Amino acid sequence: MQMNDNYTSLVAVGDSFTEGMSDRLPDGSYRGWADLLAARMAAASPGFRYANLAVRGKLIGQIVDEQVDVAAAMQPDVITLVGGLNDTLRPKCDMVRVRGLLEEAVERLAPACKQLVLMRSPGRSGPVQQRFRPRMEELFVHIDDLAARHGATVVDLYGSTVLSDQRMWDVDRLHLTADGHRRVAEAVWQSLGYDPEDDWQAQLPDTVPPNWAARRVADVRFTRQHLVPWIIRRLTGRSSGDGLPAKRPDLLPYEDPFA
Repeated sequence: MQMNDNYTSLVAVGDSFTEGMSDRLPDGSYRGWADLLAARMAAASPGFRYANLAVRGKLIGQIVDEQVDVAAAMQPDVITLVGGLNDTLRPKCDMVRVRGLLEEAVERLAPACKQLVLMRSPGRSGPVQQRFRPRMEELFVHIDDLAARHGATVVDLYGSTVLSDQRMWDVDRLHLTADGHRRVAEAVWQSLGYDPEDDWQAQLPDTVPPNWAARRVADVRFTRQHLVPWIIRRLTGRSSGDGLPAKRPDLLPYEDPFA
């Protein structure tokens, strides 16, 4: 279904996943799937405009309070909304509240654009994933229901085998690698009706898994550099996004800084 001829603007709403962590560029900034998608949409539509309101660490309530009305006021052709997963990782997550806030966001964003895009976020295989899987799947069922009621498109990243491969995840075990972000951009691109340019679900080549010693070194590094700081932030009520502005707060003509 070709719907893309009229897509002249994109606003991305969400948290670190949409901000682009851990697709790090040489200057230390993050690119990510939304930037990659915007570049491709801009190449297909002269004068294309793009805003990215995402900020790392945001919970769904913060996304609703800080980003949703801003995005709706921009009246873009396409809005992407990915949020709620950070909530599911909290020990005392109120899923009734999360579902209600997500519904509020969809109800405000769907009428403000030509196409709202929701996602079933990718999940890394492993014990942590198993622990939070019931909450995540409850969230995704709600997303499917909201999409059906409001005419939104759902990109099913959760059902992708390759995106659950541990090699697709950065050392922090929370964010996709550059290749993962590239595949997400392709998945959203196709969901909007553009001709496929790649097989985003192509499997990675078989490799010899790391040995026990290498896995333990990786576990220690992950614990010291990422898990302990994350726990400290939870205990102190802080977020990695505290004080950070939106990535690209204004809906402006897109210019590829790396062209």
